[in-house]
Amino acid sequence: MSRPRRDPNRRRKIGILSGLSCLGCGGLALVVLLGLGVIGAVFAPPQPPARVPAASAEPSPSALTTAPEDAVSPTPTADPSTALGALSALPVQERGSKTGYDRDSFGWRQDVDRNGCDTRNDVLRRDLHDIILKRDTQGCVVLTGVLSPSPYSGAEVAFDRDNGAIDIDHVVALSDAWQSGASTWDKATRQQFANDPLNLLAVESELNRQKGDGDAATWLPPSTGHRCEYVALQIAVKAKYGLWVKPAEREAIERVLSTCEGQPAVTAALAWPAPGEGDGAREEPAPPTEAPPTEAPTTEAPTTEAAAPETTTAEPTTEAPVSYASCEEVRAAGKAPIRDGDPGFRAAFDGDGDGVGCESSSTRTSEPARERTSAPEDPEDEAPASYKNCDEVRAAGKAPIRAGDPGFRKKFDRDGDGVGCES
Repeated sequence: MSRPRRDPNRRRKIGILSGLSCLGCGGLALVVLLGLGVIGAVFAPPQPPARVPAASAEPSPSALTTAPEDAVSPTPTADPSTALGALSALPVQERGSKTGYDRDSFGWRQDVDRNGCDTRNDVLRRDLHDIILKRDTQGCVVLTGVLSPSPYSGAEVAFDRDNGAIDIDHVVALSDAWQSGASTWDKATRQQFANDPLNLLAVESELNRQKGDGDAATWLPPSTGHRCEYVALQIAVKAKYGLWVKPAEREAIERVLSTCEGQPAVTAALAWPAPGEGDGAREEPAPPTEAPPTEAPTTEAPTTEAAAPETTTAEPTTEAPVSYASCEEVRAAGKAPIRDGDPGFRAAFDGDGDGVGCESSSTRTSEPARERTSAPEDPEDEAPASYKNCDEVRAAGKAPIRAGDPGFRKKFDRDGDGVGCES
């Protein structure tokens, strides 16, 4: 039995119909999706509008944290009107050499302002109160006064020219200046620096010698309440003369200034008064003059004169002036040994210069020796003291040295008051 023949076009028709049906299903699905989208858009709740951040003058915290971790904030510029600001402008360098330093080369106490007075007395008249001036010194030399308060201790200190209780301190010591740039200065600049009122203060001698040539890293005033002003002065002096500060010195000054924030910078020195002036300055009183002889003796003169002839006339008759030609005559007259002051004594009779003449050998032996006026021998007396300069006097502990003291030299006494090597 033979199978019926298949129509060859039948498969083609079925494929086409299948394709059309799939296309129809896809189109239907698309229509459904589009419909759902439209319905969702219509019935979906409204969305709030997106916020736009408002512009702000201050950055947000998140913005601050976005900066790189290694970023360095710029250092604020210090206020130049403060001591700390002035310090920041000073160069910092290690201490220089002291080779060649000589205190005398600075000409301390020279009358650089030509007012007729040496610098030491100028400062004393400026810093002391209740001042007594020495007569006949054109109002220059201070004899006594009171320092109150001391810029280093805050105490009240009585000054007397003979007690040496007060020195004049260089706020920036001469040796420290030499090691901080002054070694290159000429003579005029050194003298100006050493006698600048900005760099000078009357202080207790004891504290001045404790300080020596130290800077702020090695010495500060014992009164903590005076330290800020002290370091402010040091800054001003170093700034004026172009000196540098050492690293340790700068750190010490910064520590002091941290206790007095805003300490003003020192911009000018307190000038000293003119000769003859000062707080309570007055000249010492003149010494009392001897009273002239009273007239009483002159009124009684007639009675005195009447009695006088009886006394005066008796003397010539009692004994004629004595004169001996030789010791033999002295001995013959029974006047040996004869002493200086005895009638008839002559220097020719005193062979050994002891004031006793015409001594026999036995008399010399029995006569007590005249008392020696010289001091007992002392090994130190054999070598008289000699000092080259005031530094040597101070090193020997003999400052101030006075006229008549061993080793005194006129050049030590610059103001001619008989006292030398005064600080």
